[in-house]
Order: sequence, then C-alpha cells, then structure tokens
Amino acid sequence: MKSFPLSFYKFLAYFFISFFACYYGFKIISGAAVEGGLYSKFVRDYLNIASWIRQGLMYCTQHLLAIFNVKSFKESEFVLRASNGSGIKLVYGCLGIAVYSFWIAYVVASTKALKNKMAWVSLGLFLLWSINVVRISLVLVAQINKWSFPFGIDQHTWFNIVAYLFIFILIFIFEKSLKSTKKNNNES
Repeated sequence: MKSFPLSFYKFLAYFFISFFACYYGFKIISGAAVEGGLYSKFVRDYLNIASWIRQGLMYCTQHLLAIFNVKSFKESEFVLRASNGSGIKLVYGCLGIAVYSFWIAYVVASTKALKNKMAWVSLGLFLLWSINVVRISLVLVAQINKWSFPFGIDQHTWFNIVAYLFIFILIFIFEKSLKSTKKNNNES
C-alpha cells in the first residue's frame, strides 16, 4: 500500500485547523453578538460579522433585483420583501459561512505566498458572495412567480451544489497557478 507524502498530511492538518477556526470562530463571534449566553455588547456593536454579511447580502440583492425591475425593501434586519408581499428571511444558514470557511481553509493550507493567498481568498469569497446574492434574488423571484425548485431540491441545497462546484473550479485554477509558479521558480 502506497503512503501519502508528509506534505499531504501537513496540508490536511492546516486545512482542518483553518476550517474549524473560521467556521467555529465565526459561530462564537456571532453567538456573542446575540443576547444571552456569551453575549458581549462590544461584539454586537463592533464585531457583528453575521449582521454585516446579512445586511450586505440584502443590499446587493435589492440592487440586483432593481436591475430587473423587481421592487423590494428591507422589512426588518432579517426580512427582504418584494412589493407584492412575497418575502425571504435571511437566517444564519443563508449566509454561506460553511462554503466561505471551506475556501479560506483550502487556500490557507496551500503553499502559496501570503500575498497570493490573500488575493485568492478575496477572489473566492467575492465569487461565493455573488453566487449567494444571485441565489437570494432567485428565491425571491421564485416566490413572486410561484415557481418551485428543480427536482424538489430546496434552495439551500442548490446553493451548496453550485457554490462547491465553483469552489472545485477555483481549486483547479488555483492548483494550475500553483504549479505554474513552481515551474517558473524552478526555471529561474
């Protein structure tokens, strides 16, 4: 039986440590922003990342919908409503934290230089953010038009399928760029 090189185990260790740090760190910070338990007024006022992401998604969704003449408004901190009364509630599960954490962990675990990692993390997060804005827009339009999702699969699952598909495409491009960089460094 062939064993994996030590670099593979190192990658896995960095990946899992980074993923759990991002994913559970975000959960802890988000939990501290909500009254009860580990509540912190400071976190709620200055580090409420979940609220920032939610408000940003709602803002961008409103603007995307406006391009297609769909009027919408923010009814509350969690609800985006169309002018016909249809609405969506953006709860914690709608923010895309797991896919963001997966992408960040993958890039952090790579052997690229920090500057390159930051660029790749930013590119991936922007792409995943954009997919989420499109998804939320489509969910609201589907409600307005009484559409159902294909194959009886719910919109969260569709988001995960599309998001991870894009992540795997990004990983393919990322790995090609990594090999290209190593090849150029070896030729120099």
